[in-house]
Amino acid sequence: MLTLLRHPNYIKKLKLLLALPLLFLIACESTDTSNSSLAATEREFTFTEKAKLPDTFVDALSHRSDWVDSVFNTLTLDERIAQLIIIEAFSNRGAAYEADVMRLIEDYNVGGIIFFQGGPVRQAKLTNQYQAAAKVPLLISMDAEAGIGMRLDSTVQYPFQMMLGALEDNALIYRMGAEVAHEFKRLGMHVNFAPVADINNNPHNPIISYRAFGENAIEVTDKSLAYMRGMQDHGIVATAKHFPGHGDTDVDSHHDLPIIPFNRERLDSLELYPFRELIKHGVGGIMVAHMHIPRLDSTNNLPSTLSKPIVTGLLKEELNFNGLVFTDAMVMKGVTKYFPPGEAEARALVAGNDVLERLNSVPRAINAIKAAIKKGDISRAEIDRRCKKMLAAKLWLGLDKYQPIDLHNLYEDLNPPAADSTNRAIAEAALTLLVNQKRAVPLRQRRKQKIATVSFGAVRPTIFQRQVKQYATTTDFVISRKAKATEIQKLKEKLRHYDLVLVGLYGPSIRPSNNLGYSDAATGLVRELANSRKAIVTLFDNAYALNQFPGIQHSRALLVAYQPHFHAQEAAAKILFGRIPPRGKLPVTVNNTFAYGEGIRLD
Repeated sequence: MLTLLRHPNYIKKLKLLLALPLLFLIACESTDTSNSSLAATEREFTFTEKAKLPDTFVDALSHRSDWVDSVFNTLTLDERIAQLIIIEAFSNRGAAYEADVMRLIEDYNVGGIIFFQGGPVRQAKLTNQYQAAAKVPLLISMDAEAGIGMRLDSTVQYPFQMMLGALEDNALIYRMGAEVAHEFKRLGMHVNFAPVADINNNPHNPIISYRAFGENAIEVTDKSLAYMRGMQDHGIVATAKHFPGHGDTDVDSHHDLPIIPFNRERLDSLELYPFRELIKHGVGGIMVAHMHIPRLDSTNNLPSTLSKPIVTGLLKEELNFNGLVFTDAMVMKGVTKYFPPGEAEARALVAGNDVLERLNSVPRAINAIKAAIKKGDISRAEIDRRCKKMLAAKLWLGLDKYQPIDLHNLYEDLNPPAADSTNRAIAEAALTLLVNQKRAVPLRQRRKQKIATVSFGAVRPTIFQRQVKQYATTTDFVISRKAKATEIQKLKEKLRHYDLVLVGLYGPSIRPSNNLGYSDAATGLVRELANSRKAIVTLFDNAYALNQFPGIQHSRALLVAYQPHFHAQEAAAKILFGRIPPRGKLPVTVNNTFAYGEGIRLD
């Protein structure tokens, strides 16, 4: 038998017998030659559908998908244009307003929504209604730099970026980004227009200011990356703004067109640096600002959003950005001052933007864009390509398998213990001690020492004053920011009987302010208290507001808390009484006395 197995003819016959079943199967599959290519195609489509999407959002935008193709093929030209439009929506404006939004969804098949003020349950219900009415699932976004609590009641608000800029531990920013992503997903949202990657080195900037991480390009970049990764690692698209940099201007593009006069060398070394690094590390979106930058495009009064050399030449080609390019709101004066609705949107697409945000008129924009196609300013093929890009974004975000938002336990899910813990950790690490004469901090109340607390800008005792009572016996006073001389004089008389005065300075809003709006009399009392050497002052607002109180550097101690939210006020009391050490660093230069990076650390 062994000899037989070694015989060449036997081996040939054995191979032929083994091959017959395979040949038979091939023959059976090929009997209907007319269906062979269709069968192969079906297998290919099945493989494509089941194949894992690219890991990164940016890579997914150029990934072929039959879902994208099938949806795209159902769309008219008007609808393909409309897919590049995001309209605004509020959940606190009543039925008539909601019907107007619904009409735009049903009549034009717009690509998405950016939500603003309202409430979480109301927004969730509206999202479900709008999604149910949409021919193509909607991309839902929000401008929520400080989390959804920045827009919605009954939800968590995290710190603005100036407070985050005071942190040394960027892992806390990543943690916050992850929490924001969790809350976005729970509310059926997909894109956050954050982080602000502008470098705010102009104390007179009326719009960026406390929204930026600070004035140092490296720090702004590192912290922007941490926030971006926290969101994108957890499935929410981050959108860096405001390209190519809105930090060094004293004009608000909501109200006028800022002019950025700097040359390319300056822009490369400062303004563009964070955006370049964010692109390298995979940021999903970039929002282009409405600014005139003559050194990049000398066309008179042309906003950067409408500039092809800036959007296509610089952002897409030179910096090699392949994610979604969003315009800033097209209702802002920075664009509408010189370009009427319709023309502005057409020019924005010609310039290279992928998505138009917040329009004055959807039908006017669609008609103007079709006219631009007819004129040859932009090709239909280019509109089609960007439409598919938008659809690919929706696929990556799971909108091919859209599920309505579950309203059960929504409030509880949007207010998790982890968010409270993150907010507390950030506040305790960010508060910045700038003055500490004769080691006034940490405080220890001496026997018979009389301590008063005064909150400027309050109508009742504040959280800070209540927290202080955990560590000392105090008498509490409150006074209006607008207090007149007679009120100030009465308070001044009362404070003379106290050995130590803990002063809290508050602005007009829960948001930090560029101008606290104090009366001359109130400002004068703050100055007097600082010069008395018996006042310890805490500013619960924008660090730049220190400039509104001449002589505040003479305080016995001076603490910057950046914001008036609960955890900042709680942390301020803990720091003053030595329960936790101050660890923050000033993220901006306020004046000649208080420079970037300053902050007294106590062990």
